[in-house]
Amino acid sequence: MNRSDKYTRFIEGFGRSVRENELMSAYTTFGTGGQADLFIDASDTDSLSRAIVLARKLSIPYFVIGQGSNLLVSDSGYRGLIIRNCIRRIEVQGNDIIAGAGEMLDEIVDFSAECSLTGFEFAAGIWGTIGGAVYGNAGAYGSNVGKILKSAEILTEDGFVKMVNRENLGFAYRHSRLKETNDLIIFATFGLVPGNKDEIKVRIEEIRGDRLRKHPSDACSAGCFFKNVEDAAQPHGKLPAGKLLDEIGAKEMTYGGAGVFEKHANIIINRGNATSKDIRHLADKLKREVKKKFDIDLREEVICLGDF
Repeated sequence: MNRSDKYTRFIEGFGRSVRENELMSAYTTFGTGGQADLFIDASDTDSLSRAIVLARKLSIPYFVIGQGSNLLVSDSGYRGLIIRNCIRRIEVQGNDIIAGAGEMLDEIVDFSAECSLTGFEFAAGIWGTIGGAVYGNAGAYGSNVGKILKSAEILTEDGFVKMVNRENLGFAYRHSRLKETNDLIIFATFGLVPGNKDEIKVRIEEIRGDRLRKHPSDACSAGCFFKNVEDAAQPHGKLPAGKLLDEIGAKEMTYGGAGVFEKHANIIINRGNATSKDIRHLADKLKREVKKKFDIDLREEVICLGDF
């Protein structure tokens, strides 16, 4: 069966909500990326499960996205199916917050504050969804999602729904076992601690203010491009990649329409007309210069999808 036949069978099997040749630049914070052959929004567990099971049955490659805030899609697009996880729900049960994978992380921060629950403040201002945050164990200011997650409802590649606790997710620095199993977050439960609402809100605004001073508010970027470097001698056990990049003069570097943000050497921005190739080329140049000066191999936080 050729690719066209597979796509036809997928559209017939899934329904008219499948979109063809969807431009991915509209779904990434970089604002770049070519067309995905097939694209769907999955707003409930059934839609998500059906899409994955059918794609696997037809041997169609698929990739699940959230807000596209940690993603660089090739200019040539993606040969397969893009599924956007749009499952929404927010509720509080005692000291626990339950959130759907498609909920925005920053909105959960505010919701927690309104419930007078502390523990989520570190995530203030982080772009992206709950699903992506758990997948990549998003973190800042000495904390991370893995520290506060209690359990999760996940969807396996075979289309089965099951509950797992945090120990089953193998959290590490910017990593979870989801990257190895390809299981997907449906809902996540976070265990928080009662606190003073006003104090929580003050801390949230402090962190957002700090981010605003360091991160672009109106430029297309994916936040920090590279992971910090494991180093037990450093605060929180990490040597900031931005420090290394500063010392190679990264802020002066550009390629095509891509450049490095003037306030943070670990943030690559689309200056208005960048292609994904420009961004990838600049990232590779930064890696080479750090390797040359410090003999350190930087590793990407950003996921590169498609043919580069």
